Amino acid sequence: MSDRRIDGFFYGLFMDSDILRASQITAVNPRRAYVDGYALRIGRRATLAPASGARAYGMAFALTHDELGRLYSAPGLEQYRAEAIIARLLDGETFPALCYNLLEAPNAGETDPDYAARLRAVLSRLGFPPGYVSSVR
Repeated sequence: MSDRRIDGFFYGLFMDSDILRASQITAVNPRRAYVDGYALRIGRRATLAPASGARAYGMAFALTHDELGRLYSAPGLEQYRAEAIIARLLDGETFPALCYNLLEAPNAGETDPDYAARLRAVLSRLGFPPGYVSSVR
């Protein structure tokens, strides 16, 4: 498998490089970024769902195709599929990236308060806008 790295955009707990390292993933070139036109939805799993006027923040990392494949073949993550997106760094620079999303977003009443609390802690530690951090439920 090629060692060529591509950008991945992560919006959930995989933004935490410690979690990636524990999965033996060597993420390089970490950058804070966002995608417009998507909203974070948290149920039993988190995903980004298309939403006009919305913005979702996350981290961009460069990973190999093999690393991305291993990460999303872990138990419980088989329902995620790679989608090509255009992300934007906080300084305004745009770049193409792969983003893994669920085929179907969680139902409106579906929640996971524990996951949301852990995600708020990661977002806060990474220095994302406080308004976005507090909106994660």
